[in-house]
Amino acid sequence: MEIRQRILIVDDNKDNLYALERMLSGTGAQVIRASTGNEALIASLNNEFAVAILDVQMPGMDGYELAELLRGTQKTRNLPIIFLSAIYSDDYHVFKGYDAGGVDFIIKPYNPRILINKVRIFLELDRQKEESAEANRQLQREVADREKAEAGLKHAMAELARSNAELDSFAYSVSHDLRAPLRGMNGFSQALLEDYSEILDEQGKDYLCRICSESERMSQLIDDLLNLSRVSRAEIRREPVDLSGIVRTIAAEMERREPDRAVEFLVEEGAEVNGDARLLRLVLENLLGNAWKFTQKRSRAKIEFGRKATNGECAFFVRDNGAGFDMVYAGKLFGAFQRLHSASEFEGTGIGLATVQRIIHRHGGRVWAEGAVGQGASFYFAL
Repeated sequence: MEIRQRILIVDDNKDNLYALERMLSGTGAQVIRASTGNEALIASLNNEFAVAILDVQMPGMDGYELAELLRGTQKTRNLPIIFLSAIYSDDYHVFKGYDAGGVDFIIKPYNPRILINKVRIFLELDRQKEESAEANRQLQREVADREKAEAGLKHAMAELARSNAELDSFAYSVSHDLRAPLRGMNGFSQALLEDYSEILDEQGKDYLCRICSESERMSQLIDDLLNLSRVSRAEIRREPVDLSGIVRTIAAEMERREPDRAVEFLVEEGAEVNGDARLLRLVLENLLGNAWKFTQKRSRAKIEFGRKATNGECAFFVRDNGAGFDMVYAGKLFGAFQRLHSASEFEGTGIGLATVQRIIHRHGGRVWAEGAVGQGASFYFAL
């Protein structure tokens, strides 16, 4: 509920007080009456006033003395004071009123409309002062809230950095501890194959080869999981990135590794974005790697990189004419360890597309796929 403004009126004549109160009731402010200087001082201790109207001539403490006392306290130091006088109208008393801290000196009899309008001006000034003070208090609260939020954010970031450091240490320790027995399994299996090949039958050799293969696959899986963990926490460093150039470089590397494969690459030029070059290269390595892998059974394989407008945004795609997939299972593509083809048919750990999705989401984008069994697949991403 809004607190009403208050006006202090002081006069030893009760009729004058009553007349002033009636006159000022139309201002909407609450009028507080006092018939002596002491009553006025007590009222000033318990109330906040927008303006005070003091009679000059009063028994005991006159208006000038009361004004000086009001001006001498912190609470009413800036209180606007209007003097009223029926006796003193000479310059001496008028200037004495101003010296005592008055803002106006009105001679009785006066025009009520003039007094009311002057009071309204001081009420409006007081209202503006209060609104400004409230705005300042609100600003101070907002600044305090922001500083508190920033302090909380800094603490959270420090905790996150500490947790990430602990996670990195844990991941390194786990990967090291897991790799040790894998190396032992692989090493002893190779030793058996080399040293006891004449004793082992074909089935025994096949078992050992499978152990070696699975241990290597497990080692690769550990590497992929560590990479996925790092991608999730890596700092995004945005810069202009030439996606077309990256695709051409990756395609050339694939062709050097497997020169016997005949794969047609179609690369649209001028595809550029603003993002983290290192992470976006990892996206394209995974998408192009999948396209290369799933077209290996095609005599005339084709892999295409380009862009298209979709739903008001520019999306980039990697398309192939390989094995494809059933759209019923499209929701599983980007989950870790989710595979739509067996490892014996197409090698892999099922981490690549999960890594792609993490990177694109960290760029504030989205990724999706379309395909059909035996008719190839298209993977889209928009940043």
